Amino acid sequence: MNFLFLCTGNSCRSILSEALFNARAPQGFSACSAGSQPSGKVHPLSLRTLQSLNIPTEGLWSKNMQDCEEFNPQIVVTVCSSAAEEPCPLYLGNAIKVHWGLEDPSHLECADDEKMQAFMRTVEHIQRRFDAFFDLDLNHLSKEDLVIALSKIGQID
Repeated sequence: MNFLFLCTGNSCRSILSEALFNARAPQGFSACSAGSQPSGKVHPLSLRTLQSLNIPTEGLWSKNMQDCEEFNPQIVVTVCSSAAEEPCPLYLGNAIKVHWGLEDPSHLECADDEKMQAFMRTVEHIQRRFDAFFDLDLNHLSKEDLVIALSKIGQID
């Protein structure tokens, strides 16, 4: 099952989601991330946060949605409100679409150590949602039940 995490800039929340998902996903599951208006670079604190957790950062880059077309995602998760309001490319037509909003720690105006703590809180938030997802019995869920479950997961703080 392929997940596509979408955000506007694809430098922080969607990148963190991609790397964290891939670090713990069982065989047959994979994630990619993209931005509707990619910044062209991964936020340095996203990389530092992942590296502090011993999660590989090789191959992470700020992509646009067309870069993920061949990935063929079954589930598209928007992690910022502006991406949730934008139309998805046609190739995502059959994918399940859900919104798992996250605050953007990269926009905080504070010292780097405080900002790093905010990045870690974002990671913890993402991990709680992944805990709930990986606890689902996917073999016994209809598509409608999966949509409902994914929507509920998006409300986990």
